[in-house]
Amino acid sequence: MNYNERLARVIPGGAHTYSRGADQFPENAPQILKKGKGAYVWDPEGRKYLDYGMALRAVTVGYAYEPIVLAAMEQAMYGNNLTRPSSIELEAAELFTSIIPWAEMVKFGKNGSLVTTAAVKIARAYNKKKYIALCAQHPFFSYDDWFIGATVLTRGVPDEISQLSLKFNYNDIASLEALFAQYPDEISCVILEPATTVGPQDDFLHKAKALCAKHRAVFILDEMLTGFRFHLQGASKYFGIEPDLCTFGKGMANGFSVAALAGKREFMELGGIDKEGMERTFLVSTTHGAEMCGLGAFVKTIDVYKELGVVEHLWSYGEKLISGMNAISKGLGIDKNFYVEGYACHPNYVTKDANGVASLELRTLFSQEMIKNGVLMPWIALSREHGDTELSMTLEAVSKSLEVYKKALENGISGYLKGRPIRPVFRKYN
Repeated sequence: MNYNERLARVIPGGAHTYSRGADQFPENAPQILKKGKGAYVWDPEGRKYLDYGMALRAVTVGYAYEPIVLAAMEQAMYGNNLTRPSSIELEAAELFTSIIPWAEMVKFGKNGSLVTTAAVKIARAYNKKKYIALCAQHPFFSYDDWFIGATVLTRGVPDEISQLSLKFNYNDIASLEALFAQYPDEISCVILEPATTVGPQDDFLHKAKALCAKHRAVFILDEMLTGFRFHLQGASKYFGIEPDLCTFGKGMANGFSVAALAGKREFMELGGIDKEGMERTFLVSTTHGAEMCGLGAFVKTIDVYKELGVVEHLWSYGEKLISGMNAISKGLGIDKNFYVEGYACHPNYVTKDANGVASLELRTLFSQEMIKNGVLMPWIALSREHGDTELSMTLEAVSKSLEVYKKALENGISGYLKGRPIRPVFRKYN
């Protein structure tokens, strides 16, 4: 049965996230999944895969972890969405602001795009400036126009909006200084991830924050990926930096839909209704923003993080996985063409051709071969349920897959890759 055709017929792009689309996976990938449990997923025909996609990195404990599911179900039985703020809404907000020590207020939402856009809106309301400086090397902030207009996918975005988004380079403080010089007293905020596979060098984050303070711009960290992964208190704690505003999401509730905008009261209270006579900022107002299942899952997920040492496990497992995969690559003599880099809690594998150029074709081939060996590894996302058994299975699959990869380097990829290669999400044309 061709699920791809059925999906494309009724859903634009065939999925509700472009990263789940058919063009992001090799042709032998499962076209649709039915369930997940622990570190594994199954397709409707019952085929089982060890998963490193982990719901686009949203599942950090493990699929269908029963205590978290039961906590969400409990809130569903309480009504799930009430007429006034719910008890779990207050509990979740107080818990969040107790975990993140510098965050004095929090606003919950259902996805990362919503809360990053809300952060930008607060910044503009705070200083009444309009330009946004965003990091060029960080791949995604929001589906809203202020970010998408800064990519090649400008169709549907007015030029007037696109022109308000400026780009600087990570770990290049001079590039950010140049923007402030070019747009004096016009940049409202600077937004970036604290780290990806590359971390801050030469005190970059603190220098960027100091520049923001100097020019009265708001310093925003997007912790959608790093939050509750680098450290329970976020990568801001790990790197010793306090942003003005910060956004969280993927690590919060083990796959349940919760995102958060957090920050200092000075900024967040602009979205409030308590200060008599203050001009209002219409911040985030959504029917399902404080839906109780997700918040119940968040509260329980934090309990599980503490009880099971989830963050510590992500680091420990990641170290063993990186070491094992790189040892296999080196043993085959292709360590310049395939290697795993980045922080142990958040690794990334790199695929390069015989000339040392990044190759989506070889990335597709590696993913194809891993699937043949029962492992779904479009990228590397780790969970508490990845253990010794999963590590052994993974490294065995990597060994077999890289043997094919080496042959493709030597002989050319034709004959090894079945079907078309994966394609960039951000491309101008289909």
